[in-house]
Amino acid sequence: MPTSPQILNDRAATLLKKLVNSYITDGQPVGSRQLADMAGLDISSATIRNVMSGLEKKGLVRAPHTSAGKIPTEQGIRMFVDTLLEVQPLKKQLFDKLKAQLNPDQDKETLIHQANQIVSELTHMAGVISVPKNSQSKLRHIEFLPLPDNKVLAILVTNEKEVQNRVVHMGQDYSVSQLQAAANYLNQHFSGQDIYSVRNEVLSDLNRTRKDMDAIMRTAIDVAGRALPNFEEKDQPYLVQGKSNLVRYGDGKDMSQLQHMLDMFDQKREMLGLLDRCIQAEGVKIFIGNEVGVEGVGDCSVVTAPYSVDGEMLGVLGVVGPTRINYDKVIPVVDVTARLLGEALKT
Repeated sequence: MPTSPQILNDRAATLLKKLVNSYITDGQPVGSRQLADMAGLDISSATIRNVMSGLEKKGLVRAPHTSAGKIPTEQGIRMFVDTLLEVQPLKKQLFDKLKAQLNPDQDKETLIHQANQIVSELTHMAGVISVPKNSQSKLRHIEFLPLPDNKVLAILVTNEKEVQNRVVHMGQDYSVSQLQAAANYLNQHFSGQDIYSVRNEVLSDLNRTRKDMDAIMRTAIDVAGRALPNFEEKDQPYLVQGKSNLVRYGDGKDMSQLQHMLDMFDQKREMLGLLDRCIQAEGVKIFIGNEVGVEGVGDCSVVTAPYSVDGEMLGVLGVVGPTRINYDKVIPVVDVTARLLGEALKT
């Protein structure tokens, strides 16, 4: 967790800010002469070395190897984010674009995927979003349409306006009339029921009445058994988008760290624990390095914001990447996208 805040004089704060910004840009240590040029301060390299020595004693910077320049520590980046960062608001053009992409006429599943894709693409990081627990996903209507090569398009309407389209591979061709009769049967007998339990009920009917069922019921069971989601699909607590974006950070010495970062997405307990820590927070939450709380993932930052409808927190939207990210640009993207997602889900 963040350490107790430290107080820096104006000169030390300016140099730390320049150092962190330079490190975020290229990931390289910064020498005293280079830092003097960047800071625009009328002070000598020797004075800068003295300031850097003080920052090093405070645990805010370090030298990665002998005779090298300095880079910020996790604690230094935390101080930068908490006290020195100047967050840039989104330009109106980008805000309007995001609002158009999160069109409330889309179903909930599409909106959630869209929001995750937006933050991943705009930040060039991996997007992660926790999915609202939906125990009230009711089947309203189902349709089947034949496709070439023994395929069927299943159109599932759940709740009020949520639509899922699924292409399923069948063992044989079905005619339009066969599929229509099967859909009518399912709509008549299962409309209004929890969509995740319908498949189990349909398959249990198969086991009970295999010998006595008519052709319509056999078709309905065959198609529904492949098209309807099951309880395993329901258990998707969070979604990840754009993991490949992280590969560009894995140069040589950082490859093992990159692998740890990628492995983190498969550690459900750790990821859910992290997202649970964020969901009750107001506004943006930032974890840097060991604050993430996942073993083996050191050089990593997570930026999240909760999304809600009518004051009810539904989930958390965020991005995962290395510690040297452009926090001033990432923070508003995550914050605004989460708020627009909540607004879109409300309507």
